[in-house]
Amino acid sequence: MNTTPSKTTTPSTTTPPAGTTDPAEGAADAVTEDATGQDTTGQDATAKDPLAKDATGTPSEAADAADATTASDDLADQSAEADDADDEDLEPDPFTEARHGVGAGAAAVVSAALGVVALTGAWTGRVAAERETLIGQIKTSGGGSAAQQISEIYGDAWHTTALVNGVFAVLALLVGVFVLVRPAFGVPSERPQPAWVRAVALAGVALGALGVLISVGMYFDLFAALPTAGAPAAG
Repeated sequence: MNTTPSKTTTPSTTTPPAGTTDPAEGAADAVTEDATGQDTTGQDATAKDPLAKDATGTPSEAADAADATTASDDLADQSAEADDADDEDLEPDPFTEARHGVGAGAAAVVSAALGVVALTGAWTGRVAAERETLIGQIKTSGGGSAAQQISEIYGDAWHTTALVNGVFAVLALLVGVFVLVRPAFGVPSERPQPAWVRAVALAGVALGALGVLISVGMYFDLFAALPTAGAPAAG
């Protein structure tokens, strides 16, 4: 029977050479990394290199998305401002509407009024006729024939009245024609001439033309001739 005690093997406690890594420590580090679920090596690399995130593309895509959103907002604001400006341009200005056609309307009314005066006569015509009558009486006061008295006292007054009325008729005709042809000349207007302005101007033209015809007929004794004195009876 062998009484020699058995030799037990003990683990080597020899220190590993410098510059080498203990396998046990590497295993412990791996276990620690697996247990925590975090990669400290990647975090250190990211902290040391801030541009690493740009390589992944996440921050750059976020910045691009923010810029695109800002640009779309600016375009929307500009579009809204343009729409508002267009609405303001399309909306008629009440003061502009009130001023439009005022001058033409006033001229048309004046034309019609002058036409009425040309047909009915004016105080200026009466004054001129009375003056001619007075002048005729003065000329024939010293004596004159009956025909001369008719011509000087009655005929001249008649013709003067026709002349004054004819002047009013011509003015009515010219003003009415000017109102009607005014839109065809000068700066074109954005709005057409109001219908009532054209109607009144046409009335002035018609009255003026009629007044001219009557005045010409009266002046040249076309409608009624001057009275004539009968021959004196033989004594």
